[in-house]
Amino acid sequence: MAVGVFEYTDRYTVFHYGRMPDPIPGKGEATCRMAVFNFTMLEEEGVRTHFRRFIAPNRIEFTLARLPDPAAHPLTPDSGNYLIPLQVLFRNELPPGSSVHRRLAAGELTPADVGLDAVPAVGQKLERPLIEYATTREDVNRFLTPGDAQHLAGLDDEQFQALREITVKVNAVLTGHADKVGLRHCDGKAEYLVTSDQDLVLADSPGTPDESRLMLGGVHCGKQVLRDWYVGSGNEIPVSRLIVDGVPRSRWPRPAALPPEFLPVMTDLYRSLSETWTGERRWNAPDLPTATRAVAGLIGR
Repeated sequence: MAVGVFEYTDRYTVFHYGRMPDPIPGKGEATCRMAVFNFTMLEEEGVRTHFRRFIAPNRIEFTLARLPDPAAHPLTPDSGNYLIPLQVLFRNELPPGSSVHRRLAAGELTPADVGLDAVPAVGQKLERPLIEYATTREDVNRFLTPGDAQHLAGLDDEQFQALREITVKVNAVLTGHADKVGLRHCDGKAEYLVTSDQDLVLADSPGTPDESRLMLGGVHCGKQVLRDWYVGSGNEIPVSRLIVDGVPRSRWPRPAALPPEFLPVMTDLYRSLSETWTGERRWNAPDLPTATRAVAGLIGR
């Protein structure tokens, strides 16, 4: 397999819009160092990953795979050497902002689908992790049934079961570490590639604030804070409606800039989270309780 280099930048995305206007200084390095820590921790627990080495301060070397178009050439169990066009989501609890609440209200899910007898309260913990599947390359990604997910991924029954089992293990390792450092690991996602010899390899950057929902004291430690500001201030970009209406991306409205006071607070949050998670003090950021209190003051909680 070929080798690539990925750079973690200070940019962030929300609402399927793509890059938002404001970079958050320090976010890229803070997230990268968390990713490196997690890849190392997961490898030690027996999870094979695409990570090869850390290139300080904010890049990693990783194993590349093909990016096939399953619509043009459906994947099969013997395809090999490709990135699976699927995200596997794991949910331990249902905090504010979880799509489960919206989907239940819209009738797209039932409580039984998430292993419950009644509509869950916001923040409810699940007795066992909920595993879900969604597309990755559509303008607005869709949730899939397990059967549709397996077909899209091109995996046989044994491989698809292994995909689920690896995801459960990844979630357990990340959730265990979150507990150890005083955080709640509410949910997250993982992506995988298939090697030329049909082995599954963990890709993406699970357990970072870009891929997992981490909380402390009821405050989100990541971009959910920014998503909530856009929604609460009436500045959300209605991407789903724009796509349904056939509006070309070039004509989508440009997102509003964040209030300037958000940027130093979010920088402290990302750096404090990274230092708390990795145990490595690099920036002498405020401790995480202080950083999350600053966020709570900013958003009026």
